[in-house]
Amino acid sequence: MGHFAEAIASGKFLVTAEINPPKGVDLTRPLADAALLKPYVDAANVTDQTASVMRMSPLGLCVHLKRLGIDPILQVTCRDRNRIALQADLLAAAALGIENVLCLTGDPVSTGDHPDAKPVFDVKDGILLLEAASTLMQGKDLSGNALQGAPSFLLGAVANPGAQPVDVEVQRTEAKAKKGARFFQTQAVFEPEAVVRFMDRVRHLGVPVLAGIILLKSGAMARHLNQSVPGIRIPDRLIEEMDAAADKGARSVEIAARTIAAVRPYCQGVHIMAIGWERRIPEVLESAGLLPTGARP
Repeated sequence: MGHFAEAIASGKFLVTAEINPPKGVDLTRPLADAALLKPYVDAANVTDQTASVMRMSPLGLCVHLKRLGIDPILQVTCRDRNRIALQADLLAAAALGIENVLCLTGDPVSTGDHPDAKPVFDVKDGILLLEAASTLMQGKDLSGNALQGAPSFLLGAVANPGAQPVDVEVQRTEAKAKKGARFFQTQAVFEPEAVVRFMDRVRHLGVPVLAGIILLKSGAMARHLNQSVPGIRIPDRLIEEMDAAADKGARSVEIAARTIAAVRPYCQGVHIMAIGWERRIPEVLESAGLLPTGARP
């Protein structure tokens, strides 16, 4: 059992954060961010071509995080690989000791830096990707052929508390749990009431839910997220608050910390998406009253 699995089993409040692989081979920045976050997080997501922007494969950075003593969560999307390549990458991850896998559908290629790329979606969405990974864990591939050694994964998935209609999102969350999801990380949350309502509908699943927290850098960034990222809705009051802030970094920390404090009684953890402000994550967590992992109940 890896560190993240142990943290889930302990029942303590969980903290994860995202680290992006570089667009190139220089790992100086992501490894520095990882070292900074190590005392505070139970695991670190390594993203898989977020927003369809081409970067290093997350497998490479996951291996380095393990060497630093950080439990990585490998993100895997359906967008770029067919079922043969997806299964191959999952088996390689297991052979490298990577146990935590977050199964995602993937952003449209039109949002990225290679808009003429051909999307694959042979495995069409995160639910079917969970099923594929679960099948490998049973010692078979998707064609029913026996494996020479089965992998063992802690599978996760994404949920969106603010999605409409909420009944559809609850049904998808239930389907993901049925297909093997053992933890959920949500889309960015800016209205704590959405988490409260969502948790009322999915608590019966018994699967930990980590509320997603994005650090806003400016009102302009918030407007861009509203316009370009499906599933995100940042209220006008927060955009106005960022516009008016003289110290936008301090205000971003304040907004994130109070959001964490508001959702903490209702979910089992938080997932921080700092988008280049990873150095501010310890400040956010400490402002929200979250101690380093070794001291957190």
